[in-house]
Amino acid sequence: MPQMSVTCIRFLFAAALTMAPARTHAADAISFKASDRVQVFADYYSAGSKAKPLILLFHQAGSNRGEYATIGPMLATLGFNALAIDQRSGGDAWGRTNETVKRLGKSTDYGEALLDLEAALQWAKSSGHTGPILVWGSSYSAALVFLLAAEHRREIRAILAFSPGEYLRGSSTVRKAAAQVSIPIFVTSAKDPKEIAAAKSILDVSHSTEKTQFVPQIAGVHGSSTLREDQNPEGAEENWAAVKQFLAKLSS
Repeated sequence: MPQMSVTCIRFLFAAALTMAPARTHAADAISFKASDRVQVFADYYSAGSKAKPLILLFHQAGSNRGEYATIGPMLATLGFNALAIDQRSGGDAWGRTNETVKRLGKSTDYGEALLDLEAALQWAKSSGHTGPILVWGSSYSAALVFLLAAEHRREIRAILAFSPGEYLRGSSTVRKAAAQVSIPIFVTSAKDPKEIAAAKSILDVSHSTEKTQFVPQIAGVHGSSTLREDQNPEGAEENWAAVKQFLAKLSS
């Protein structure tokens, strides 16, 4: 098939995703143990088949899986299973309790939450899902997903990182991990020069041939909240359009 036709088909599919109406996809509450026996709590959004791609959703600081209460159902509508977890570094927000933190009795530093991301990936591999696995991070977890992908290069199909930066110990920890990643990457950030530059510095060192940095033209806010109309009323639609276009390439 000529390249022009392929590009046209991809564009039309992305446009169809953009116009897809949202349907109700209720979350199923689950839990599983990390390698250090910490109980990790999560919400699972089913797209109707475990053969469809699975996106692992990780929240920002002081947050919990409620960050994805409107995002998870939309992803399921688009044909992606989704798992949103409560990391051990987080807190009460969105009118919800971070159950992992509550069970542990404290919120840890960002780096320790990598164990929870690892646990989510192990759950994905052992739960009967056969579609590709994508990882999606928000703020500090947008940094951690690069470490996760660098360690599991054959198991992770793509990265979406919302407001990534060098939030971890070491001045270049995230960039060193990104340099080992060659899978498709999508990054975005708030409409803020420092955030945009931080995301670009991480993306630039990756050897991926499919790299997308979306810079909001209307409005953007920090982390995955940029896709929530209650947090980004003017710019959520614009940001969603960019995400959907990226996901259209990974829908099967």
